Order: sequence, then structure tokens, then C-alpha cells
Amino acid sequence: MDYVLGVVLLACINMIAVLGLSIFTGFTGLFSLGHAAFVGIGAYTAGVLTYHWNVPFLLAIIAGMAAAGLSSLVIGIPTLRAKLRSDYFAIAILGFGEALRVCLENLSITNGARGLSVDELSGPVWILGALVLSILASRNLLKSRFGAIFIAIREDPIAAEMSGIDLFRMRLLSLVASALLCGVSGALLAHRLAFIQPVMFTLTQSTQLLASVIAGGMGSISGPVIVAFIFTSLPEMLRSLEMWRLPAYGLLLVVIMVYRPQGLMGYREISSFFKWRRAK
Repeated sequence: MDYVLGVVLLACINMIAVLGLSIFTGFTGLFSLGHAAFVGIGAYTAGVLTYHWNVPFLLAIIAGMAAAGLSSLVIGIPTLRAKLRSDYFAIAILGFGEALRVCLENLSITNGARGLSVDELSGPVWILGALVLSILASRNLLKSRFGAIFIAIREDPIAAEMSGIDLFRMRLLSLVASALLCGVSGALLAHRLAFIQPVMFTLTQSTQLLASVIAGGMGSISGPVIVAFIFTSLPEMLRSLEMWRLPAYGLLLVVIMVYRPQGLMGYREISSFFKWRRAK
């Protein structure tokens, strides 16, 4: 049961990061191949604070979230001001993520490539509480006028700009909001695994986050969250298959894309399903 609980909690941590990327990619329409960098910034900021200076865990989480948000401004202001298209932006943020990884591998405060061992502070209450708060915050943001603006930008950025929407400011707001959630996810991840290394925050993790958003549905909150849970737990459930568990993971993604190209939930939420059942 301890092993099952560990997998579930790890899945919940990944769900927070996927939720953040869903705001930026699913609702605003810009692809990112570097959001693992924001997870890494949150993880290392919180980890360094608790390891070197014994900062309280809650303050460390807030600091990790703030550091991830500030770092999103570093990459977001020049790239989004230049109005890079989605594919070019994805390459730019990928370069940002790789540059960050190299820095983490060569800084003494992060213990370099050997990794950093921290205390295991992320318990079920912390993780589940953070997940619930993240879902509520994301839902409120996307139900507000900002959510409508994000969707308008995703559907037709030219028409949105002609209607008076400031593309740069709104896209930057979306990026910062997604980075904040990724920072929370990173802080919880570091203190759940009790060990972090720069190699944990590479293109591979960014791709997994993006795959969860696409497979879950580009216009949904609940879809990517559900798929993130499945994608995290499935390899562990199939661990007895040894080398075949990762092909099974890839096969599941292919099946979703072939038979549900709009994603698991498409543009709907779980709540809409229950409303439809009551109406029927």
C-alpha cells in the first residue's frame, strides 16, 4: 500500500504541472517544449532553501513558485514580444530549458550533476491540498474574462488582436500562470522524492507534460489531469512487463490520437457530463 500511495502522490504532483501547461498550451494555443525547466526551478529553489537554510516548507513552496514565475518573465518577455509563432516559441523555450539544465549541473549550491538530497516533507495532505487549490485557481482563472481572452487568442490571434486584445500581455500572463503551477509541482516533487538531479528536468519530461495536455483535450482542465494520472501510473502498473511497459505507454497515446484526435475530453469537463446525465 505504501508503494501504491507513492505512485498516486507522484501522479498528483504531475497533474499540477500538466494543469499549468494546459493553461498555456490548451487554452492559449502556444506549444512549449520547456516547461520541465519551470518544474526544475521550483524544485531546486525549494530544495536549496530547505537544505541550506532550513526554511519552513510552506515558505519554500511559495519561493519555488515565485522563482518559476519570475523565470518565465525572463524567457517570455523577449520571445512573446517578438511575436514568435508557436513552433518557434517551442524551440526558444526548449533552449531555455537546456541552458538551465547546464547551469544546474555546474553550480555548487545545487551540488551539480550529483544531485541534491533533501528531507521528505511532501506528505499526502500537502500534495492533495496543493492539487485541489491548483484546480480551483485554474478553474476560476479560465472561467473569468481572462479565460475567454486566452481561448480567443488560441482560436484566431489576428482577430483577437484586431478586437483590441493585447496579445503580448495576455500570452505573458498565461505563461506566468502556468509557470507558477509548475513551480509548485517542482517544490512538492523535490520533497517527495527527497532527491533531485538536473537530468530529471529535460526535454523528456516536457514532452510527457505536453503529451498529457494533447491527449487529455486542448480545451479542457479535467481531461489533461485525468490523462496525467494515467500516464504516470500506467508504467508502474505494467512494471512486470519489463521492457514492454514503455511500448504499451506509447501505444496508448497512439490509440487516443487515432480514435480521439480531440483528446479524451475534447473541449468538455467532467462536470458537463453529469449535467448532461441529469438533463437526460
